[in-house]
Amino acid sequence: MALTPGGLLLDLAPLRGSAAFRRWWLGGALSGFGSQLAVVAVAFQVWESTRSTVWTGAVGLAQAVPLLVLGLFAGALVDRADRRTLYLLAVAGQAGCALLLAAQAVLGRFPAAGVIALVAGQAVCSAVAGPAARTFLPRLLPPGQLAAGLALNRVAFQGAMLLGPALGGLLVGWAGTDSCYLADALSFAAALYAAFRLPAMRPAPAAKPPAGPGTPGRPAARSGWGEVRTGLAFLARTPVVRAALLTDLATTVLSMPISLFPLVNAERFGGDPRTLGLFLTAIAAGGVTASVLSGAFTRRPNQSPVMLGAAASWGVALTLFGLVSDPWAGLALLALAGAADTVSVVARGTVVQLHTPDELLGRVGAAEQIAGQAGPDLGNLRGGLVASATSGTVALISGGLLCVAAVALIGAATPGLRRPPVPASAPTPIPTPTPTPTAGPAPNLPPGRERRCTP
Repeated sequence: MALTPGGLLLDLAPLRGSAAFRRWWLGGALSGFGSQLAVVAVAFQVWESTRSTVWTGAVGLAQAVPLLVLGLFAGALVDRADRRTLYLLAVAGQAGCALLLAAQAVLGRFPAAGVIALVAGQAVCSAVAGPAARTFLPRLLPPGQLAAGLALNRVAFQGAMLLGPALGGLLVGWAGTDSCYLADALSFAAALYAAFRLPAMRPAPAAKPPAGPGTPGRPAARSGWGEVRTGLAFLARTPVVRAALLTDLATTVLSMPISLFPLVNAERFGGDPRTLGLFLTAIAAGGVTASVLSGAFTRRPNQSPVMLGAAASWGVALTLFGLVSDPWAGLALLALAGAADTVSVVARGTVVQLHTPDELLGRVGAAEQIAGQAGPDLGNLRGGLVASATSGTVALISGGLLCVAAVALIGAATPGLRRPPVPASAPTPIPTPTPTPTAGPAPNLPPGRERRCTP
């Protein structure tokens, strides 16, 4: 497929063509930015009140445990109820926790345990909001624009990660932590407004299983653990979706490098703190560059080869990073790794969305969220254990090579990845109002349409 220079750039067609997606994207960008402000404020307040790394580490635990424990059950709930309503309730709960944190300006400082309890409350709400949000994009955009929509969401996420913590530090120093908490609470209003303007988002009815012995079909919906097992059974019997999640785990569990950066910086770059600070910046810069140039891959009809190639490139870049001794070459390789990560995330999300039936999107989205939360943590643990037994260089190189080998194995064992995708379900996208010759305001989105949405 030939690409013009303009075709290399981020595809803005979803923003131009869908008012609902435009509102949704802007609301997600603003609320994500507010959340990054709160991350800085929570870390600062907990450290200032305890001077203990155990307590600051507990903040991460409070965020991870609810997602890991409740994620699959939350996904089953999302596939049973109106997803828009669940999302509104969950985001309202997150906003309520942010308001309680901001209320410390009036009520007085909470102890560290109280702050962490509110962080855990937000994580419980996120366990529901995350899978619900992952079901929205297919209803807002046609299948051909899913990759472009995911790339736009990635830009918003990376922008919040780059700018949010820096501004959060400035706000904490200038006006205290309460200003960050209040800004976080107010930012949820944009996400709530965007979701409120959407129609009902009830799951599509499950397709009847085909007749005949030995045909897998889809089991009838059941409650509780039965629905969770139905979602896990879908992952087990759907090679393309299973391969997408395994590719995610290959790039994180086998080769996540973040925990190795201080050691590698000391071993190979003289322990210069300026170099260490640039490591994460280089990864982020590479990701932003890939997002800006995402038109080069989001317009391709089959994203599976893109996903595999990007995941393998991540492993190769980290392997080479473990070998080089020049700081600038190392930073360039980390930027390449960041670009590959962004391409892999967007392509993988597109593959999952196109191959998952609408009635299972909540449960599959929950599995994605759990892999995204647990994979990097396990990968950083793996890297730390290997480095403690050998060296940071060995941990990096072995992780990168394991990632490449695993991705190659996944690609070879999954023939379906080489075929163009056939969407598993095709709910009707929310129509975009078109202007008419008659005077008057454009019509609102019809409230009864319930087909085809993920920040």
